[in-house]
Amino acid sequence: MRVVTRPGTRQREKPIPGTLFADSGASVVAHFSPTARVVLYEGDALDLLRTLPPGLAGLVVTSPPYNIGKPYERRVDLGVYLEQQRQVIEECVRVLSPKGSICWQVGNFVQRNEIVPLDIALYPMFKQHGLKLRNRIVWHFEHGLHCSRRLSGRHETILWFTKTDDYVFNVDPVRVPQKYPFKKAFKGPRLGQYTSNPLGKNPGDVWIIPNVKHNHVEKTEHPCQFPVELVDRLVLALTDPDDWVVDPFIGVGTTAVSAIRQGRRCAGADIVPRYLEIARERVALAAQGLLRVRPMDRPVYDPAANGLGAVDGVSPSRRCR
Repeated sequence: MRVVTRPGTRQREKPIPGTLFADSGASVVAHFSPTARVVLYEGDALDLLRTLPPGLAGLVVTSPPYNIGKPYERRVDLGVYLEQQRQVIEECVRVLSPKGSICWQVGNFVQRNEIVPLDIALYPMFKQHGLKLRNRIVWHFEHGLHCSRRLSGRHETILWFTKTDDYVFNVDPVRVPQKYPFKKAFKGPRLGQYTSNPLGKNPGDVWIIPNVKHNHVEKTEHPCQFPVELVDRLVLALTDPDDWVVDPFIGVGTTAVSAIRQGRRCAGADIVPRYLEIARERVALAAQGLLRVRPMDRPVYDPAANGLGAVDGVSPSRRCR
């Protein structure tokens, strides 16, 4: 990877000790610098976003807190939570490039055994800025808490918005294997020719990707961690090399890991110092090609095929209400 220095930009900031990657030219800094590869800001998302120039980001991708009382968040009234999200979304739209995309990955807010789908609650906030919804991607996974008074939740959603009708979309890097790769036309001008794209098929809007639980190769101490594979699909499909990817709630740095692995830049914030410490460690390993991640082309694990029976690895004692 290379560091691009643009005419008229300020000098490179001093990297955080131990996070200059000599082999890749990648540097991690604590505040935005146009010459950095990765910005990991310790503090409020709005404080970082307000330092970013308009139109910087080719992609904004994040999984914000769901306001369900996880260790890294303070549970507040739903109306207060939505107002906080509105302010962050407004800044994200400002920093998004005309050809850019916003991908907001959310689950449900749960109160007294009633769920509120956050994608539905947040949708109007994006529309008021004129953004256009291109897909509502369903992320399906098998592991999670078992509910006793409702069906167990096994999916979350990604709202993919674009700023204009002229947006980056590269489907070839994220194609998946064809179900019938050797199918041929049985009539017409293409008689006897293969009918499917040899590079694979469009992955569609339902993604089956394992979530990061205790036995996942990417697991850290963060309780709700993005899988790299999920972000890789979005980064590869919706950005070009050297684009900026912005994650206002970056946690342990999965978005930055994906950006570095795919030749992009990244800026993100988090209020938990320990998570950013882990993020810097993961980015350093990723820049050197040493970080263990689950490959995009690996099939979903099948316990039955390994003689373990149809179990999902979650203890029956773990229940959700």
